[in-house]
Amino acid sequence: MENKLTAKAFTMNVLNGIALGAVVVLIPGALLSELVKSLVTSLPFLKPLVWGLGMSNSVMGLVCGVMVGMNFKFNPIQSASLGLATLFASGAISAKNGMIMMQGTGDIINMMITAAIGAGLILLVGNSLKAYTILVIPPLMMLVVGLIGRFLLPYVSMITKLIGIGVAQLLTLQPLMMCILLAIVFGLLIVSPITTVGIALAISLTGIGSGAANVGICATGFGFAILGWSVNTHGTAIAHFIGSPKISMPVWVKNPKTLLPIVCSAAACGMLAYFFNIQGTPMSAGFGFSGLVGPINHLNLVKGGWSAMNLLSTLLVFIGGPVAFGFFFKHLFMNVLHLIKPEDYKLDI
Repeated sequence: MENKLTAKAFTMNVLNGIALGAVVVLIPGALLSELVKSLVTSLPFLKPLVWGLGMSNSVMGLVCGVMVGMNFKFNPIQSASLGLATLFASGAISAKNGMIMMQGTGDIINMMITAAIGAGLILLVGNSLKAYTILVIPPLMMLVVGLIGRFLLPYVSMITKLIGIGVAQLLTLQPLMMCILLAIVFGLLIVSPITTVGIALAISLTGIGSGAANVGICATGFGFAILGWSVNTHGTAIAHFIGSPKISMPVWVKNPKTLLPIVCSAAACGMLAYFFNIQGTPMSAGFGFSGLVGPINHLNLVKGGWSAMNLLSTLLVFIGGPVAFGFFFKHLFMNVLHLIKPEDYKLDI
């Protein structure tokens, strides 16, 4: 195991692991959730898959912890133990009436803190335990790291609540300005450790505000895919809007300038949301294009429903706008202003 590790390398290992883990657990639901829901009435044998997809989301802490361990080149015992501690601290697992329950994804910020503490402890111990690794590391991770993370959870969760209070203030603004700012804020939150769904639920974000938030997330997803298309695998690029743009969290942490075209694209898409009266609910506001949750909820809520005109406007706002603005601002910031380059968007996966 490498003993010399810079603070920057340590941070990027944690961020890359958390970002990749989050996308891995969200992809199954993003691709299958709405499809399974529509088929389950006629194909009842698919019913277990519905809660199976929910389970996938709830083990985000486990997968993120394992991914962080892999980035540090930990052995399987160390990586799996780190994953268990991170899952325990995430808040997605709880007990009620003697039964273990799984709900939601948990707090990603707390996952990041717990995984960092655990990785630091494993690096400190190193391979000195040798044959006793399997006896010491798993209980050490749960007893020390897991408990620390669990104790921190209520305090770390307050960060999300405070951000929610700040975002709620945007709802008092003039509608066009509100849509632009909500699109930008949610477009940035989706590539942060903050859960966008949690924020939307906390402030009961509905109607056009929810629609603008969704479109802002679409702008980020398609934007990062377009900006990094030439330097990342096409599967990785597509995962940004089919799964979650959170996979690019390490990109902007390393170079904040990479967010410039994303912010501009989100603002422009926020205007589209206003002019086309895009609708949504608190549950749909944090998804964007993922799983088609945003577009489907808009069509279910908008006047006229699934009419041909509404379908066309939905395609325009949720796909056409984000793609067109993505290419436009890529050209502007890369070829005209020369502030960024494709290599800035390369993901280390």
